[in-house]
Amino acid sequence: MGNATEWFDYGIYSYGVIYISVALFPGDVGEAVLFALATFAISFLVRPLGGIFWGSLGDRFGRKSVLVLTILLMSGATLSIGLIPSYDNIGLWAPLLLIVLRMVQGFSTGGEYGGAATFMAEYAPDEHRGFYGSFLEVGTLSGFSLGALLMLTFSLLLGDEAMRAWGWRIPFLVAAPMGLVGMYLRSRIEDTPVFRAHEAASRIKPSPGVAALVRRHWRPMMVVGGLVVALNVINYTLLSYMPTYLQRRIGLSPDEALAVPLIGMLFMMPFLPFAGGLSDRIGRRAMWYVSLIGLLLLVTPLYMLMGTGLAGACLGFILLGLLYVPQLATISATFPAMFPTSVRFAGFASAYNISTSIFGGTAPAVSSGLITVTDNELMPAYYMMATCLVGLAALHFTPETAGRSLYDDPFAQ
Repeated sequence: MGNATEWFDYGIYSYGVIYISVALFPGDVGEAVLFALATFAISFLVRPLGGIFWGSLGDRFGRKSVLVLTILLMSGATLSIGLIPSYDNIGLWAPLLLIVLRMVQGFSTGGEYGGAATFMAEYAPDEHRGFYGSFLEVGTLSGFSLGALLMLTFSLLLGDEAMRAWGWRIPFLVAAPMGLVGMYLRSRIEDTPVFRAHEAASRIKPSPGVAALVRRHWRPMMVVGGLVVALNVINYTLLSYMPTYLQRRIGLSPDEALAVPLIGMLFMMPFLPFAGGLSDRIGRRAMWYVSLIGLLLLVTPLYMLMGTGLAGACLGFILLGLLYVPQLATISATFPAMFPTSVRFAGFASAYNISTSIFGGTAPAVSSGLITVTDNELMPAYYMMATCLVGLAALHFTPETAGRSLYDDPFAQ
């Protein structure tokens, strides 16, 4: 529920970026959209700070307390975005307030995702960690899907003029009750068995600073960072940038551009638990190899298929999404297992968010900029191919953690 709330925000921002840009930014539509995509990237600049801050607290005081706070910050900032007056009413204060609130979201998300993945991994049985952890990503796609569905529904009901004037705000207001429900659920559960065992053994020490964390655990941080380059460029290109790409570059209507990713994500969701469970049997590395090599070979022809029209866009997105599923389904089973319990939250959150802030959050703006510079609509596909090569290089150094206890340190051997 908490992960769905987090990604619900990214969904409604991504799928409503055309409306948000017109309402809150100056200039013509093209310039405003570019500003809005850049603001999307700005929020990622503070994610590493959030990962270090919340990760250190989570390793010292427990995962649960941090997750309760991050969901409150996230949902509160999302609600506030829906209340920002338009640029016509308050001028430059509108984009400035949006930037501040996006940075609050980025700071909270820096702890939210790392904490949630760590929490899921530490609760799951070793032999079924992939299957259990895959449901975290069901929450990811559920949040994105709900955001897309709300934007599409209100667009169909209200029309383009009303959506640009005020309709885009309604989905942002939904974040408040979602956050309260998530906070209630999190406050009612115990901290993870792994953390409680660690705490009972009186081995809790203040988390090391950034320099010490990197010095002692640089290998898992480098591996996670490299894998995340591929993971999140693909993620944010498919799930965040795609509606803008389909509308502005392929020529689909706003409603069609929202419907394509929604259909694709609904197809992806049932395969997540299957892929997670399969990783428990054949290993995480095998799943990642299949995904990365498959995308490397097929992403360009599938982008060409999406350029043929609505039917081709739906089929191309579905196939890209299914190729991405083996990575997405195994995140919380793969990454937390690379770090020892004492630094698991901070190490994972820091490495994940540093890589995400540099490559993932900038993927929509980079993809749009590459098309503008080269006038080539396939540049997002070429960019994804390059990041798949980075992911394959990192995967070569990734230890297999399927079935291994979280009390082990795979890089200590």
